Amino acid sequence: MAKKQVTADSILTAYMQHILEHGKRPKNVFLFAKELKISEQEFYQYYANFEILEQEVFTTFFTNTLELLHKNKDYEAFDAKNKLLSFYFTFFEIMNRNRSYIIHELGKEKMESMKTIAPLRKHFKDFIDDLEIDSVDFVQENLNRIKAKSLSEIAWAQLLFTIKFWKEDTSPGFEKTDVFIEKSINTTVDLVASKPFEGLIDLGKFLFKEKMSM
Repeated sequence: MAKKQVTADSILTAYMQHILEHGKRPKNVFLFAKELKISEQEFYQYYANFEILEQEVFTTFFTNTLELLHKNKDYEAFDAKNKLLSFYFTFFEIMNRNRSYIIHELGKEKMESMKTIAPLRKHFKDFIDDLEIDSVDFVQENLNRIKAKSLSEIAWAQLLFTIKFWKEDTSPGFEKTDVFIEKSINTTVDLVASKPFEGLIDLGKFLFKEKMSM
């Protein structure tokens, strides 16, 4: 029988399965490679260690999200708000499919959890920059640069807050997360376009109802 081809995705999938079954990392790369019936060398062709592999999981969720979006012929015609909404709904659908693993990873000590998702931050901020979300222009160029930087930081903070909301969501099918995504994205885009009040009130009512604190 021909040996099954080893890929970065096959190793990543097997690692996630190991975490779900054992609740912790393998003791070392040697034992994990043996479990996969591959050599250590084959593992190291793709990942330097388990930490890098764990970071790659969230990067893979991101790249898979973009791949799915770009398969939709209508996506390129969307405005920035609808592209962002499409990203969120697709990204969190992938998160739902891997919820047990994600809850385990993000349940670690805070600094370790942030390190795990650090590479996702750069990818997501680049995505936000590419959207070119409309916002008020300032007369001074240096203020516009600050504005652009702040927008991507705000968007990243919003994604983290949405992940936190999703982790704590106990509604069927995590439907409250879908509501939160729509309200928060609408509010954020309106804020940067200086149209905040109606959306801000709408989001505030929702958060109050859910007993969440901003």
